[in-house]
Amino acid sequence: MNNGIIAQKQETSTEVAESESVTECEEIEDEESCFQEIEILLEHGISLADINNLKKNGINTIKGVQMCMRKKLTEIEGFNKEKIESLKEICCQISLSNAFMTASEVSFQRKQLFKLSTGSKALDKLLGGGVEAMSITEVFGEFRCGKTQLSHTLCVTAQMPGPNGYIGGKVIFIDTEHTFRPNRLKSIAERYHLDENTVLDNILYARAYNSEHQSELLNIVGCKLHEEAGVFKLLIIDSIMALFRVDYSGRGEIFDRQHKLGQMMSRLQKISEEYNIAIFITNQIASDFKSPDLATRPVGGNILAHASTTRIALTKGEGAIRIAKLLDSPDLEEAEVQFLITSGGIDDVKD
Repeated sequence: MNNGIIAQKQETSTEVAESESVTECEEIEDEESCFQEIEILLEHGISLADINNLKKNGINTIKGVQMCMRKKLTEIEGFNKEKIESLKEICCQISLSNAFMTASEVSFQRKQLFKLSTGSKALDKLLGGGVEAMSITEVFGEFRCGKTQLSHTLCVTAQMPGPNGYIGGKVIFIDTEHTFRPNRLKSIAERYHLDENTVLDNILYARAYNSEHQSELLNIVGCKLHEEAGVFKLLIIDSIMALFRVDYSGRGEIFDRQHKLGQMMSRLQKISEEYNIAIFITNQIASDFKSPDLATRPVGGNILAHASTTRIALTKGEGAIRIAKLLDSPDLEEAEVQFLITSGGIDDVKD
């Protein structure tokens, strides 16, 4: 990261260190426990070749092994049933002390989660403070309703200091529809008086060409998050369903599509929890031909609906005004707000 944003981060982190040193130490300890290196397994008889094979498949931590099904591990070169059982037992012993937490500890942990501003105070309030870490936030709607504009705005705001000692971080953007525009990021950076080159350098971009490639990129994402632990704060996929709709067509392929989609969403949720980052996905809609008078619905069915932590429907208003309606959240009530699409990204509607 370059000097402009770094200076802000250093100032913010100094204030936090002076006022909340004890809390900071606790957070560091928690982070270290989450990122237990997979190389620890060398001390327990697991070979370097096996560890490298795990890492090739996006498994880089002890927690990552625990999150992986035995069935999935059998697909990795060199792993048979006996070796997998031994591996699982070792990982269980290593993380035994962290297996359970009290509700109070969970409550404290959730208070430490960072939230990323959308650029609109009204929309942030709708989301309880912004796009939350360790969860999946999904927005869906028709074309030109603001999905990609919101994605671009988050690319910039994620790099800025925020509440609870948040000092900003890098972003990963997976583009499935060729909608990513660096020039758009420059105009948003200008709104916040940030260095344009700094903002662009802090965003890793990947173009996905089919649904299989999209899944493969998540393995690379896992490796990158592990290599630079704590640096990346946001993963964006714009959009989650575009390539699945192309690769799987007709009723005969629906089962396969939903199965693969479910695996991807499970992988995303695990990534968000393992590396403490926010996941933001956009989604398309399909008309309800049986009831054309009803509002259009998001594609992806129940698989996507259940996997997304928070769901927001975006619709067009008058001119540049857009409407965001919160449809599903584990701790927020349904409501809707208006916001604007401006040259500087997402913003509030002016009175």
